[in-house]
Amino acid sequence: MTPQSRPGFVAATAAELVDVVDGPAGPGTAGTVHRYRSEIHPGWDIGGNANGGYVLAVAGRAMTAAMGRPPLSVTAHYLAPSPPGPCEVTVTTVRPGGRLATCTASLVQEGRELIRVLGTFGTPADRGHTYLDGAPPELPPYGECVTRAAMLPADDSGFPASGLMDRLAVRMHPDSLGFVTGAPSGRAETAGWFAFAQEEPIDEVGLLLVADAMAPAVFNSGLPVGWVPTVELTVHVRAAPAPGPLRCRFTTRFVAGGTLEEDGEIWDSADVLVAQSRQLALTPRG
Repeated sequence: MTPQSRPGFVAATAAELVDVVDGPAGPGTAGTVHRYRSEIHPGWDIGGNANGGYVLAVAGRAMTAAMGRPPLSVTAHYLAPSPPGPCEVTVTTVRPGGRLATCTASLVQEGRELIRVLGTFGTPADRGHTYLDGAPPELPPYGECVTRAAMLPADDSGFPASGLMDRLAVRMHPDSLGFVTGAPSGRAETAGWFAFAQEEPIDEVGLLLVADAMAPAVFNSGLPVGWVPTVELTVHVRAAPAPGPLRCRFTTRFVAGGTLEEDGEIWDSADVLVAQSRQLALTPRG
């Protein structure tokens, strides 16, 4: 199966409702449980295990269906690596709410829980007040940034194989790629454009993937380049993205005690901040 013939992102995160168990106070109340059948598809991986943002999106798709509204804030704790294969997502309503609803989700594969998620779902409100102390990253035009083909050495030596990058049309700022040639900038930051390879629109669930789709910012710090396993990932959805590629910036300020944080900003084509993220990850070994 070629990358072009594989299912797109929405299909690769689809969730089929299996059954619903009503809560103690009736349908849709606190304690209501929705069970979904889903699948972790091949080709969304790094080194054979599914990307953490993609796995969060699989759970997030089921949670969105159960709550009947898009994600506003989700936090996932990663419990085990996620290989391809069928999985089940159990969504439990915590608070049905009016404008906002809260639930938990557990994604299980062959009896093993892979991630546990807590999320609040609803549409951001327009209350007429805006304060912005930041702006989209300054990037060269999309066509002038660096593709994956130009990003890695010819033999990809030192870098884990990544099916994920074949599914995305990520283009990095040239200044973010010093680590590839052994000349990192010394500043733990990466910036670039995000789009799907099949030019699929990016919805709110897609933003959960975007938050974990770029090369880790720590690669440009001068520390060893290697696997950076995510321990916890939180994504705040600020708005539905306008059509077109997204501009992203990720930074790390502190690496200590075997862990690091990475903060992300995601901006759409209309210069709207559509998502922010923070993850805790293990320091790469090398």
